[in-house]
Amino acid sequence: MRVAIIGSGGIGRGYAAYLTRQGHQPVLWSPSGVALSDFAGGAELAVTGTIVASLPIPVAQSCADAVAGAETVIVAVPANGFRTVLETLSEHLQQGQSVVISAHSSFAALYLHDLLAERGITLPIAAWATTALTARKTGPRSVNISGIRARLDVATLPRRFAEEGHSICQALFGDRFEPREDLLAIMLSNLNPPGHMASMLCNLTRAEQGEDWPNYGSTTRGVGRIIDAMDEERLMLAAAFGLAVRSVQDHYALSFGVTPGPVGEMAAAVHAMRPELMGPKTLDTRFITEDVPFGLVPLELLGAVTGVAVPLHQAGIALFNAICARDFRAENDLLPLLDLGGLDAAGLHKRLRDG
Repeated sequence: MRVAIIGSGGIGRGYAAYLTRQGHQPVLWSPSGVALSDFAGGAELAVTGTIVASLPIPVAQSCADAVAGAETVIVAVPANGFRTVLETLSEHLQQGQSVVISAHSSFAALYLHDLLAERGITLPIAAWATTALTARKTGPRSVNISGIRARLDVATLPRRFAEEGHSICQALFGDRFEPREDLLAIMLSNLNPPGHMASMLCNLTRAEQGEDWPNYGSTTRGVGRIIDAMDEERLMLAAAFGLAVRSVQDHYALSFGVTPGPVGEMAAAVHAMRPELMGPKTLDTRFITEDVPFGLVPLELLGAVTGVAVPLHQAGIALFNAICARDFRAENDLLPLLDLGGLDAAGLHKRLRDG
């Protein structure tokens, strides 16, 4: 299958390597143009970790070139890049193609759906709660794939394309996808924002001073209690919409194979297996700049719509606004375009099911 991958960071390059090994034909497009220079002259991608190989990776000159002839397009960019990328992408997609958003944040799939609707186009837009693999760039032409997730939640917008969206994901990445009810279930299954908030808040000076600190090894019992308490708020939001989503303990168990228990204990078990997973050495990290505006802020909106109190999510936003001297609510550039605040819970849920 010809697959356009939008984004050339660690995840995008990891997908390109994985799909090439599976016999697909990925082509990479870098919105920043970095990939064009990195792979000039036909330079190959050096892959280490779960996959070890040196692979040729075709790179497109433009979004239009990447999308032309692609059966599926995978969006693998940071959440704060969604608006620009989706607006560009929407100009080139055609009826009969499909889109995968990895990993979905805020209301990105709904925004793309609305942009395409203005052109009279409706496509299956599959959204994942997280990435299919974990990877990071280790150099201009190298990537390390540290793991491939055994199970992954997926939902498709509009919901009537659910079976098609699920089949596309399986054709690309194998039988590892768990269909969820709708896009809202995917939004409420993203465990990164609360985990990253608690971790960064409690290791703030270590990150700010550029110290080495283990991500999971620093999720102590106290940090774990914050994550557990935030998880209760998330699960209450899901229940208010009649949805059942995995708990944070379920997530740890499925992602890392550790025994369920308090998050602090589970994190210690993960650290024992993966001590190389380190926390950020700066406050300018996606743990804050993406997960606060595009993770915590949308859940605050869901709380307002349903009347479910989410004080810890709101406190996290307020604290990081103060710490970083920024307005992270204003930095979510998708919410103002969708005008969701005027909907009640039923109306919002319908939009996130049917578009």
